[in-house]
Amino acid sequence: MARPRSTLEPLLLALLSSLAVLLLAQAGAEGAAGSVRLAGGLTLGGLFPVHARGAAGRVCGPLKKEQGVHRLEAMLYALDRVNADPELLPGVRLGARLLDTCSRDTYALEQALSFVQALIRGRGNGDEAGVRCPGGVPQLRAAPPERVVAVVGASASSVSIMVANVLRLFAIPQISYASTAPELSDSTRYDFFSRVVPPDSYQAQAMVDIVRAVGWNYVSTLASEGNYGESGVEAFIQISREAGELGAGGSEAPRSLQRGGVCIAQSIKIPREPKPGEFNKVIRRLMETPNARGIIIFANEDDIRRVLEAARLANLTGHFLWVGSDSWGAKTAPILNLEDVAMGAVTILPKRASINGFDQYFMTRSLENNRRNIWFAEFWEENFNCKLTSSGAQSDDSTRKCTGSAGTPVMFNENGDAPGRYDIFQYQAANGSAGSGGYQAVGQWAETLRLDVEALQWSGDPQEVPTSQCSLPCGPGERKKMVKGVPCCWHCEACDGYRFQADEFTCEACPGDMRPTRNRTGCRPTPVVSLTWASPWAAPPLLLAILGITATTVVVATFVRHNNTPIVRASGRELSYMLLTGIFLIYAITFLMVAKPGGAVCAARRLFLGLGTTLSYSALFTKTNRIYRIFEQGKRSVTPPPFISPTSQLVITFCLTSVQVVGVMAWLGAQPPHSVIDYEEQRTVDPEQARGVLKCDMSDLSLIGCLGYSLLLMATCTVYAIKARGVPETFNEAKPIGFTMYTTCIIWLAFVPIFFGTAQSAEKVTGVSRWFRYCLPTEGKGLSCPKSWATHIKNGCLFDPFMYLNTCSLICLSSLPLLVHLVIPLFLCSFMHLFIHASYHRLTFYSITSS
Repeated sequence: MARPRSTLEPLLLALLSSLAVLLLAQAGAEGAAGSVRLAGGLTLGGLFPVHARGAAGRVCGPLKKEQGVHRLEAMLYALDRVNADPELLPGVRLGARLLDTCSRDTYALEQALSFVQALIRGRGNGDEAGVRCPGGVPQLRAAPPERVVAVVGASASSVSIMVANVLRLFAIPQISYASTAPELSDSTRYDFFSRVVPPDSYQAQAMVDIVRAVGWNYVSTLASEGNYGESGVEAFIQISREAGELGAGGSEAPRSLQRGGVCIAQSIKIPREPKPGEFNKVIRRLMETPNARGIIIFANEDDIRRVLEAARLANLTGHFLWVGSDSWGAKTAPILNLEDVAMGAVTILPKRASINGFDQYFMTRSLENNRRNIWFAEFWEENFNCKLTSSGAQSDDSTRKCTGSAGTPVMFNENGDAPGRYDIFQYQAANGSAGSGGYQAVGQWAETLRLDVEALQWSGDPQEVPTSQCSLPCGPGERKKMVKGVPCCWHCEACDGYRFQADEFTCEACPGDMRPTRNRTGCRPTPVVSLTWASPWAAPPLLLAILGITATTVVVATFVRHNNTPIVRASGRELSYMLLTGIFLIYAITFLMVAKPGGAVCAARRLFLGLGTTLSYSALFTKTNRIYRIFEQGKRSVTPPPFISPTSQLVITFCLTSVQVVGVMAWLGAQPPHSVIDYEEQRTVDPEQARGVLKCDMSDLSLIGCLGYSLLLMATCTVYAIKARGVPETFNEAKPIGFTMYTTCIIWLAFVPIFFGTAQSAEKVTGVSRWFRYCLPTEGKGLSCPKSWATHIKNGCLFDPFMYLNTCSLICLSSLPLLVHLVIPLFLCSFMHLFIHASYHRLTFYSITSS
């Protein structure tokens, strides 16, 4: 690949030359103390984090055994193997210059400039020969730098990015063994960079798959500041967004996914130079969303350890569920003496295998045979007190794993990335002790996840996967009411009334003929009821009707027996029979009301519902009108008024009744009767009590309309009864008729508001309304009550005067249902008047007959 050219290259090279002179001066002062050198025909550069980042102004910190010394020894071992193989590179010996990056990108850049010193000097065109030192001091002659042909490293992505920007200017290839930032896959910017590990986009996908496999949908992310941490978290969130159709939002804002996705509760970044107490602050922020127990952590080894320490300090051991990236992997250093906090942590590591011979090589290193590694003495001191032997006895495989797979070809894609293949580990306790536990392989990821969920162990119940959810699943019959701005969090809202759970987020109303199931996950048909003869609610009106029919029959039989007596003929025998017929029909309509609705029954109800009252009030109207006209005419002349003969009275009554019959016939023709199911009449607050009522197609209003003509006749009768109230006391019909009409008006005026008022309230199936409407699941039964009341009054007031004294028991019998039903004090007074008038007329009738 051709080296890129730029018009600014001379200026950049001049700047690098100046830096190289400074580095040469520093090298002269420090000698070779800062690097490992191996002589060879071709020199390879190496960048390793032998030391951690220093604190309090120091460049370098503690020694890093696994990421630093182990990896550096692995490169030395690889160089020995290549140089010892005469067939691999015949006639060529590889040398090396290995540097410590101290886990800092800026310091690593300073170190890496030594790789290009030879190239910079080679391009100087002999200008350095003209350099003169003041005072005749001879020039400082440093050893000529090696020409580095390629660089292995670095570990941290931020370091690799910084170094790659310089090496590409000199066309020096760079291959990293651990840098996984997705940014490095950009071949247009990092055209000389490759790596043997897959980018973070692969492990981010693997971590998303792991989180979804264990059923977590609400997690927080934790990243070290820099390319590795920030790019890894960004890749995790991006993949989560694509998997769950996440809405747009800032990286620091709460994020959420819909079905099958992962919600990000918080995205926290650890500063590059954390202040004292910074990690305690991180733990406090994580606890702002305590339900987000799963923590996705893309952080360096030092930050991981400090986070675990802060979690223990906050007494939150066992609360957080860690999912670590490859920077955690299967290392013991981040969790040393913090095993209880790391218990259950799931980590991933690029797939790798042990290199035959490296274990023996590393375990046989000593201060005598490993003087080429200038940091080995420091490593030896740290592990002296038999720590090396202890480590070997414990067979800690994590310290001897090498990146890459032994015996398999190394492959790169078009972006210089290795394919994504990961092993998945979980830190598990051994024999009930976290301190004696270790990392156990629980799965693999290679484009798809293979996770042995049953092999996972957790604190608390080892076999039960802990939850990391913003909200618990809603129960049956409950919908999710999403929290604004955080769609993965919701409140469970019960589907009340006649609504059922249509889906996860919606409650819908059941159709009018249905009600929700008990768990409100669907709808079921509403039971349909109709009145039966055995119903206890049918007994009161039927008993009342039977008593009325019996009393009416007795009266009719008495009239027939005394048909030709003067008192019967004087009372208007023909109209009396008409009136008794109407009374009989009013009682009989109760049986039609109880019968199961059908076409014939509904037609009969329409016809006879108003026929009985119309016939009764037509007869009473004719009689009161006759009485009024007779006495009014008698005040002016002795000539009798017209149309007072029995035949005329019958014709008038039939004409008035025919209006009702013609109206009903027209109604039947315009709207044929049929039965319907009314689901609204008994649609109670509690759906379990709801019932569909089988009824005729007549509303309460149509019932009153059907009786409207009768009520008009009743009002007219009342008017004439009032006008005829001044008739002589010896006339035995006017005042009973008047009292009958007064009481009937009172009953209807009291009943109609109650009937319609309770029809529009929930009380129509309870309490008083049950009694007024008879609680019958069909229309019109409530009308049986006032009609029966009024009919009893007519029966008692109008026909008692014509009964003999020995029929007193009959009068009491006909009045008994009235006494039972009229519990309202208003009607008690009416009954007192009824019996007073009845007694008065009976005594009068007795005195007339005995004389």
